[in-house]
Amino acid sequence: MRQLVYYIGQTIDGFIAGPDDEIDFFPVPDEYSTWMFSQFGDALPSHARQFGRIDDVPLSRFDTIVMGRRTYQPALDVGVTSPYAHLRQYVVSSTMTESPDPAVTIIGGDPVAAVQALKAEDSALDVYLAGGAALAGALLPEIDRMVVKQYPVVAGAGVPLFSTGFAPTAFELTDVQTFGSGHVVLDYRRA
Repeated sequence: MRQLVYYIGQTIDGFIAGPDDEIDFFPVPDEYSTWMFSQFGDALPSHARQFGRIDDVPLSRFDTIVMGRRTYQPALDVGVTSPYAHLRQYVVSSTMTESPDPAVTIIGGDPVAAVQALKAEDSALDVYLAGGAALAGALLPEIDRMVVKQYPVVAGAGVPLFSTGFAPTAFELTDVQTFGSGHVVLDYRRA
């Protein structure tokens, strides 16, 4: 069975975005971006894959993305209706009833049941959970792995890594990647 992988960036103080969903304050130096392109190129939006000249590189980690409406919204704001055209795209939303693009499926019901069905599919590649916090909280029982990119910055306030009730869930740290810039990538698997 394939896994649900929460691949997400956060500040030192645990925020995945600013109070108004800002992400432009996350520093992305060359060494770190080179690593992201080479190791997690599947998780980059299609325009970033083109910029990095990896748009023709075969998928190696993910073939499906699940994201919340707020994660999808910035693409819509600039007229992009299929931001991850190289992946099967699912948007979980209680307010969006119709998809603006035939390549994007809206999940209006139970995201847990939808993700369980995606995980049960016959595929060698995993499902990428792109966020946000409320969706990650709802899907916490289904998250098999977390790849947390910790940026060397403190936000002070913003969107937390998870938004859920008290739900202690053990994960085991399996790998740590460090960069001279202060970036750290923590790889966790469900204990």
